[in-house]
Amino acid sequence: MSAVTEIAELLKEARRSGVPCEPPSVRWPELTVQEAYEVQARGVTGQVVGRKIGLTSEAVQKWLGVREPDFGVLTAKMAVLDGLSVASGELLQPRAEAEVAFVLGRDLEGPGVTAAEVIGATDYVLPAIEIIDSRIADWKITFEDTICDNASSGLFVLGSSPRSLMGLDLRQAGMALRKNGRVVSTGAGAACLGHPVNAVVWLANRLAGFGQGLKAGEVVLSGALGPVTPVEGGDFLRAEISGLGSVQVRFGREG
Repeated sequence: MSAVTEIAELLKEARRSGVPCEPPSVRWPELTVQEAYEVQARGVTGQVVGRKIGLTSEAVQKWLGVREPDFGVLTAKMAVLDGLSVASGELLQPRAEAEVAFVLGRDLEGPGVTAAEVIGATDYVLPAIEIIDSRIADWKITFEDTICDNASSGLFVLGSSPRSLMGLDLRQAGMALRKNGRVVSTGAGAACLGHPVNAVVWLANRLAGFGQGLKAGEVVLSGALGPVTPVEGGDFLRAEISGLGSVQVRFGREG
């Protein structure tokens, strides 16, 4: 059995059992980024509705010793409606972050995608809360580990009031994430590869190397605007992004 197959099975069992596994990089230290994305693809089930971009901040890239972000897949079963509750039992080690979500009005296929093309292809943007999670024990991950684990994806919540990109300065857009009424994270669009549009440009061109593209109607979570915060049952989160409005979610005490 190949390393790709074994790692895919390891993560599948962690998802099924709710018990985090050891980092794949411990047992397979020679795992490549290409192989990690192969593992990721094997673990995706259900209707694909978009992509997420991770590791968009310089601080997180330095932590993992890399110079580029990664990406994961969003499926319909990962979507949570604005203002509703998430059963805490659905997640293993949840953390939350606030982001700008892009919803595409037409396809984007690299290589050579530009910022102007991303702006032109974007139907609208929304505030979003991404609830990241890890099937790997204690979040002790390498770059390859998180890629294998669908870029540490969990769930996502989109705001309910679409905004056109026209007239928005996403680079300067301020963000405040509140947990139980207290601000736990702040930031701005510039924290996401200098500008959230840059992150979508990176994704479209990176996907081209896999013979893939972004499709009209898909959601792209462009990356965190500030530090992540751990969450647990009973927590209430509300993210506010200037120019975009707000989005919120509650975590139930029981699964």
